[in-house]
Amino acid sequence: MLNSPHPGEDSHFGQELILNLYDCDLAKISSGEEIKKFVIELCDTVIRMKRYGDAFIPHFGHDNPISSGYSLVQLIETSSVTAHFSEFKKSVYLNIFSCAWFDPEKTEEFCKSFFGAGRVESRLIKRE
Repeated sequence: MLNSPHPGEDSHFGQELILNLYDCDLAKISSGEEIKKFVIELCDTVIRMKRYGDAFIPHFGHDNPISSGYSLVQLIETSSVTAHFSEFKKSVYLNIFSCAWFDPEKTEEFCKSFFGAGRVESRLIKRE
């Protein structure tokens, strides 16, 4: 994995952080502008990955309140950031995958704080 500070991880391809954020601030997860601010700050400041083009942030799935909400796709030069925002459940389902190392704890704290999550489930997967 590129730039890993941990011995033995240089043979890994990358890492993926999976976050489920619950009891989020409804105003933030219901705003395309807030989601855009989030992904810019996440990439530029927190994980320090170069964004490739603009984020795709459509609001769709309106046939069912469970599936209705924003989705996010932001390509980064080392892979991608994807998410779905459920207004019905006040939740965010976020995946960050990169072949370059980033700090998963710092990233989780930023996401929790940005969306005002009351509870977070986190899983880090190392890809070989």
